[in-house]
Amino acid sequence: MANKVIILCVLITISMMSCNGGKKDIQSKQNIKKVTAKDILGNPDYLAISYGGYRTKTRDSQPTIKELKDDMKILSAMGIKVLRTYNVQLPHASNILRAITEIKSEDPNFEMYVMLGIWIDCLNAWTGQQPNHDIESPNNASEIARAVALAEQYPDIVKILAVGNEAMVKWAESYYVQPSVILKWVNYLQDLKKKEKLPKDLWITSSDDFSSWGGGDHNYHVQDLENLIKAVDYISLHTYPYHNTHYNPEFWGVPESEENLSDSEKINSAMKRAVQFSKRQYDSVTNYMNSLGVKKPVHIGETGWATISKGFYGENGSRATDEYKQGLFYKLMREWTNKEGISCFYFSAFNEQWKDSHNPYGSENHFGLFRIKGQAKYPLWDLVDQGIFEGLTRDGNPIIKTFNGDKEELMKNVLVPPTIHDVMAHK
Repeated sequence: MANKVIILCVLITISMMSCNGGKKDIQSKQNIKKVTAKDILGNPDYLAISYGGYRTKTRDSQPTIKELKDDMKILSAMGIKVLRTYNVQLPHASNILRAITEIKSEDPNFEMYVMLGIWIDCLNAWTGQQPNHDIESPNNASEIARAVALAEQYPDIVKILAVGNEAMVKWAESYYVQPSVILKWVNYLQDLKKKEKLPKDLWITSSDDFSSWGGGDHNYHVQDLENLIKAVDYISLHTYPYHNTHYNPEFWGVPESEENLSDSEKINSAMKRAVQFSKRQYDSVTNYMNSLGVKKPVHIGETGWATISKGFYGENGSRATDEYKQGLFYKLMREWTNKEGISCFYFSAFNEQWKDSHNPYGSENHFGLFRIKGQAKYPLWDLVDQGIFEGLTRDGNPIIKTFNGDKEELMKNVLVPPTIHDVMAHK
């Protein structure tokens, strides 16, 4: 009889432990918060960046899954939790999603989300024939379909779909489309959400120059743009004071009142004016949106500062280009956007030499916060000092500082902006 009682007690205890364990599992699952675009965007705990993992001079050479995983770990170490990609016709974006999934399976605490870019262009874009900006490329439909499939496959990672990259701005003469094309596809994706074929909390936008969103030339103020602003879940705008040090340089030139300052003071003051320039462009878009009676989030889909240029932005141009100025711009932009609850998809994570493959010193190749071999540029030197990259590598290279961490050596490449008098004389 005693043995039966003992056995019964053991069975009851096991049953209770099993039940309690089950309750803990349920509680654990209930405590896992589902992260949505609304939670991510504007949240300084989810820093964002534009990412391309290409190492060579051609995108025919795709990064391996291991290379992408190494990059994800580097970016995660510096607090990045949201990536922006640009197209889905190449394997790059889908491989990023696979790489993130593999890391998450190895480390359940790993967090990385994606703003999946959908490339949109016009008929005859990139063909050598005359682009027809009023008719869209027949390739757009298949690009949309691929993006939808990836959003369905990776709902835990893909939180935003961006229809087009600088696809409406009229200086994109090779491929731009009319706002009606972007509106068509945004409405299509929003309809898929209503039909529950896409997650209802997946946010849809288009990422374009501030002027394309109504913040510049009044020629952009058309009915289709108004309808687009009402259709997207938020506005993703681009702002590049760096480029405007050449194209719109009044803010950049050292004013007469500052000509007696030290060189470092002149540079610091110019970089503060550069950020104010971006703030004005941001405000111009929000003001236009508000004038339409629309209230929704506005975030920065792209901004950045290159570190090498032998063109418009170098020694014989606006003298805007070096790592020191990049460091100031990065710091000031993060401070402003984090404080104001604006997501900033800083451009970009790593240098990519395919962007201007025939011109190694072209500025487009040098917007990264890291060089191709993984050296951290000046904006990230403090993170190297903090040891956050220890044990991480890019292509087998440890993450070390550029210029061997010698600031005096770095400053030899830093030029003072021209005076406003010189700027106006060369206009």
